[in-house]
Amino acid sequence: MTIPLRRAAFLDRDGVLNRAIVEEGHPRPPSCLSELEVLPDAPAALLALKAAGFLSLVVTNQPDVARGTQRRETVEEINSCLSRQLPIDEFLVCYHDDVDHCDCRKPRPGLLLEAARRHEIELARSYMVGDRWRDIEAGQNAGCWTVFIDRAYRERQPVRAPTATVASLAEAAAWILSHSRLNEVK
Repeated sequence: MTIPLRRAAFLDRDGVLNRAIVEEGHPRPPSCLSELEVLPDAPAALLALKAAGFLSLVVTNQPDVARGTQRRETVEEINSCLSRQLPIDEFLVCYHDDVDHCDCRKPRPGLLLEAARRHEIELARSYMVGDRWRDIEAGQNAGCWTVFIDRAYRERQPVRAPTATVASLAEAAAWILSHSRLNEVK
């Protein structure tokens, strides 16, 4: 008898779990712990996903480390603070910039594929939730369902439409739970 593979909710960090700092319509991560603000709907949304059997895995690009405008220790401190407040199973972080041409920087699916191997995740039954085009394209490139939290940033939109578009993580979690129940019945 084979054991079924697990399901995951892959989550971007900034703008999904915590408030992104938006300047002139463009989001950026908090630059220090004092700028970190967990979004109010994040705890309940993650608990609902966990109760339904989803792993909660954060996949985040943090290119400011490669650019020299952020310290890796600060990113790890922010992740540690989030993990104390939220039921997150693991953080997977890409510290590279586009010029590095790595496999882990979204929109490439490297972080999702690594997590799938490590945690025995079935990507076709998993979801990528993000607030930027890179998140959605990474999920699509990995073969996941995609949920776009539209924060109305002034930047490029996903090339291919996400599976769903919502306004918050709470709405994303509700959609995932409804969608996954429908697909499990089929």
